Amino acid sequence: MPRELITLQVGQCGNQIGCKFWDLALHEHAANNAQATFQPSMSTFFRNVDAGGRDVGMPTGTAPIQFLKARALLVDMEQGVLDQVMKGHIGELFDGRQLISDVSGAGNNWARGFCHYGPKYHDTIMEKVRHAVEQCDSLQCFMLIHSLGGGTGSGVGTYVLQHLQDEFPNVYRFVTPVFPSEDDDVVTSPYNSILSLAQLIDHADCVLPLCNDALSEICAKVSTEEDKCRRSFSASAAQKSAGPQEVGKPWERMNMLAAQLLLDLTCSMRFEGPLNVDLNEVTMNMVPYPRMHFLISSLTGSIMNLRDTPAGGQPASHYYLRNMSQLFSDAFSRDYQLITADPKQDLYLASALLLRGDVDMADIRQNLARVQRGLRFVRWNPEGWKVGHCAVPPLNQPRSLLCIANNCCIADTFTELRARFMRLYKRKAHLHHYTEFVEQDHFEQSLRAVDDVIGLYDDARTSYGGDMAPPKRLQVVC
Repeated sequence: MPRELITLQVGQCGNQIGCKFWDLALHEHAANNAQATFQPSMSTFFRNVDAGGRDVGMPTGTAPIQFLKARALLVDMEQGVLDQVMKGHIGELFDGRQLISDVSGAGNNWARGFCHYGPKYHDTIMEKVRHAVEQCDSLQCFMLIHSLGGGTGSGVGTYVLQHLQDEFPNVYRFVTPVFPSEDDDVVTSPYNSILSLAQLIDHADCVLPLCNDALSEICAKVSTEEDKCRRSFSASAAQKSAGPQEVGKPWERMNMLAAQLLLDLTCSMRFEGPLNVDLNEVTMNMVPYPRMHFLISSLTGSIMNLRDTPAGGQPASHYYLRNMSQLFSDAFSRDYQLITADPKQDLYLASALLLRGDVDMADIRQNLARVQRGLRFVRWNPEGWKVGHCAVPPLNQPRSLLCIANNCCIADTFTELRARFMRLYKRKAHLHHYTEFVEQDHFEQSLRAVDDVIGLYDDARTSYGGDMAPPKRLQVVC
């Protein structure tokens, strides 16, 4: 029986990624539903309701689609963001009663979001969450989508996460946070990032971080391949297919990449396959210690869906499909990581390979043995692999591979965030905006929590041997 997943889209970034996620999910299910009926696989993400908002039963296992509603809660402290969502081409997918907004916004201040707007809307948010939970038969997971750099996504997002743990301790909490880039235009983003990160350490079950810099680099790489493909065809013959909404602006492509990660991660919850991997298996196999639950990810194959469609209605990616060997090589390459890191040069605690589509088990075993020779795993888990295979391919592709890994290189990402934080904190710059809501000691506590996790990953490196010391970095003198 399919299990349900409730998404919580918090802040502008969370709602933009969420909308792209729902757009892709609709097209993915439409492509695998020739009868255009509501099937059990759709119940993971969607409800089928009548005109009065009541769930339509499925006595025969399927039912005619009446009105689809997303299992989602949309939160932003600026009304304009949610207004734009509801006026968009998938606005009817969302239940207007599951939206929460204010007027002025959190002002890029984690403390305002966490200490002011969180308590202000606590009862409303949790009531709407309970309402969504009551509409599920077998809820498995909450999926929080937000950014760490702003105020609402970081502050309200982590506030909600904390209370999900209190009220629904037996439901998994997966988080997909977007880490700000070093040249982020929000000057207080280092504060917001560390304060949020400390909450993710304490209250999430699994965190799959994304970095704006890495997403931008992947999109640039895809655009380069797209240009090469387009030059192979006559411009007069180009046409568009009936697929997800046209992707034009760079940030739209970055959102699409993040959305594809969530679709590939949850494909086994929705579709059948010879080696289905549920989200509870991800936490069981990938998280050896409670606070070391940060999983880096890479996408190959399905990222080619970021483009338009050339002549003949075939996706552009059709003309440079990845074979299995390329998929595996790309998955462990720095170029396809969704954070700025190179896990192949660091130590693995565990790794999972989630494949979709036309895949042969012999090819999986052969390529797994090939790439494994170049990777280093902790001594107590030398065979730390989890392999999943969903038979349903991603949109416009015969196959794809999502690699998620618990790797010590994430400590370097945290160290960089910490360094940015300290450049501001040493001078107490902008601190007064935060101490209106929290004591300064909260900054020290958050810093200690992040340092503790960095230390855990560094200890794992040390236990492997003397050759796994963190790479030397240029020191910035403040």
